[in-house]
Amino acid sequence: MAFLAARHVSLELPVFRQKDSSPGSWLSMLVRAAFEPPKREFRTILDDINFEANEGDRIGIVGRNGAGKSTLLRILAGAYQPTRGWLDMTGSRQALLNISLGFNNEATLKENIYLRGTAMGMRTSQLMDLVVPVLEFAELAEKANDRLKTLSSGQRMRLGFAIATAVQHDIMVMDEWIGAGDAAFITKAKDRMLGRVDGAKVVILASHNFQLMKEVCNKGLLLERGKIQYFGDIRPALREYEKILHAKVEASS
Repeated sequence: MAFLAARHVSLELPVFRQKDSSPGSWLSMLVRAAFEPPKREFRTILDDINFEANEGDRIGIVGRNGAGKSTLLRILAGAYQPTRGWLDMTGSRQALLNISLGFNNEATLKENIYLRGTAMGMRTSQLMDLVVPVLEFAELAEKANDRLKTLSSGQRMRLGFAIATAVQHDIMVMDEWIGAGDAAFITKAKDRMLGRVDGAKVVILASHNFQLMKEVCNKGLLLERGKIQYFGDIRPALREYEKILHAKVEASS
């Protein structure tokens, strides 16, 4: 059984604001910068997020840029700890947020597979069996002992994708529908992604692609300024999101 729930989750982050003052000379600005340091304030990024994702749910998170989608994904993935509230979870969890994050440029490709796999919670015995399949899927078997810094950006993306999707997990947390590497690799990557999504018991996906949301998701969570505006069936969620977008356009015209 797989289950993921946010229980009254809130997140506050510090921001530093310089005191506003009338413009003056460059010298006066430098003096102010030296003797009037910025004041630390706390800004609420997410406010009382409360929802459940049960087995079989595919939840699409939608909202304008800055609404808090990526931050919520990072909390659900365990990368951020909430300031208030907590997560309930049953089952293994995998995040596909930044598939090139955590690489070591000076380490070899094989060493990076161990580093990333360990960070993902895999056992050493499991990683030993994954090295060859990962390198073969990424089409980088001949570079196993080369340093990561010798790879092109496309090759790095292929390696990151191959590692991130090497093992099926119960819960998948995704930021956009990831395309990986060059055109020749994308078809293979999409096939694996579809397989992992189909095999997962819970999927949480943030995207601006309405058609993708309708095809993949059964529920939608609409965020606006860090708060849930709607949580329910995907099509009503997208309609509510469209209302927010139209209201924004009308306000700016």
